[in-house]
Amino acid sequence: MQYAEQLNMLGTETAFAVSAQAKAWADKGHKVYPFHLGDINIATPENIVEATLKGIRDGKTGYCPSEGILPLREALANDVGSRRGLTYGPDNVSIQPGGKPTIGKFIAAIMNPGDEVLYPNPGYPIYESQIEYQGGNALPYGYVQTNTGFNIDIDFLKDCITDKTEAIIYNNYQNPISAESSQQEMEAIAQLAIDNDLWVLADEAYHEMIYEGESRSIASIPGMQERTVILYTFSKKYAMTGWRVGGAIGPEQVIRYISKLNVNAESCTTHFIQDAMVEALTGDASGPEKILITLGERRDAAVAGLNAIKCINIPTPRSTFYLFPNVTEIMQRKGLDKIEQLRVGALENANVSFCTRDHFGRPQEREREFFIRFAYSGITVEDINEGMVKLKTYFESK
Repeated sequence: MQYAEQLNMLGTETAFAVSAQAKAWADKGHKVYPFHLGDINIATPENIVEATLKGIRDGKTGYCPSEGILPLREALANDVGSRRGLTYGPDNVSIQPGGKPTIGKFIAAIMNPGDEVLYPNPGYPIYESQIEYQGGNALPYGYVQTNTGFNIDIDFLKDCITDKTEAIIYNNYQNPISAESSQQEMEAIAQLAIDNDLWVLADEAYHEMIYEGESRSIASIPGMQERTVILYTFSKKYAMTGWRVGGAIGPEQVIRYISKLNVNAESCTTHFIQDAMVEALTGDASGPEKILITLGERRDAAVAGLNAIKCINIPTPRSTFYLFPNVTEIMQRKGLDKIEQLRVGALENANVSFCTRDHFGRPQEREREFFIRFAYSGITVEDINEGMVKLKTYFESK
C-alpha cells in the first residue's frame, strides 16, 4: 500500500505543536503562561449560547442548504456590506465551518496546477500549505519593520508578479504581526491586482478586532469588489473559536463554486449554529464590545511588559491580539543562533510559552533578524503581568 505523494506538500498549523509542548510542561506541575495560541479564554456572549440551545430544541439538527441557510446569508451579506460601504446579497455568501475552509476552497476555485499565488510571509501558515497541496506555486511576499509596525514590501511584491500569477492573498490586521495597511498601501495592492487582472483573497478574520479608529477593506476600493473574496469568521469577534463557523463573501460565480465544494467537503455547516449566528449579527451587540474591551486591557499589559524588557521596543498595535517583537539583540547576548533555542529556553526557565517567526511560513533567505509572536487572547491581565516579569528575568540573563 502507498500514500499520496501530494501529502508531502501539505503543511500544518505549527502553533498547535507549541501548544502540545506547553501542555506537557504544565502536566509536569509547572504553571505555564500561554502566549502561544490565538485562542480566546472569554465566554461566548450569552445571547448566542441561548439562541444555539433554542435551535437544538427546535430541531434544527439535520441537513440544511450547502451554501448556508438563507436568513444567515442575508444577515451576513448586510453586515459585511454595510461595514464596508458595499452592497452584497445572499448569493454573494457561502457559509463555512470556520474561517479556514475559505482559504482552501478559494484556491480550489481559482487556481490551476502550476499557477502562482502570492501570500504574506510571515503569515498564516495554511496559505502556503493549501497553495502547494493543490499544485500551485506559492510565492511569498514580506514586510519591512518600521518605528510604527510593519509595512508590506510593495516593490518586492510587484516584482513577484508574472504572467502565471493568478491571485494575491492579503491579510490586513495581520496574523502574526498585527500589520495594518495605510490607505496608500492598500490602494497600491489594489492597483497591482487591477493592472494584472488578479483575484484577491482578503483574509478579514480580524477586521473588527480593532481598538481605535475604523477598519478598512480592500474590497471597498473601486474596481476591487468584483475580484475580491472576503474571508469572514465569527471566531474572533464573538469568542467562538471552537464553534467553527464563518463565511466566504464575493462575486456570485466564485461563491457558487465555493458552495459546490461545500457539498463535496462537509455537506453543510451545522444548522443550529447557523441559526444562532443570525442572533449574533442582529441581536445584542454588548457582548462583542465587552470582549474587545477585555482584549484591549490585555494588549496594554502585554505591550508594557514586553517594553520593560531590555532590547525590546514595540509600538502598540491598533488591531488583532498579537505582538511580534524583534529579539535579535537578545539572541546575540545569549549566544543563540536558532530561535527555537530561545523559545524552549523561555518555557523551561520562565514557564512562558510563545511561538516564533518560524511558525508562520518558511523564513526567506533575505531575512536576517529574529522575531517571536505573543498572543494575548487566552491569558488574563494578572497572568500577563506575572509571566512578563519571569520572561524579563530570563531574557535579560546571559
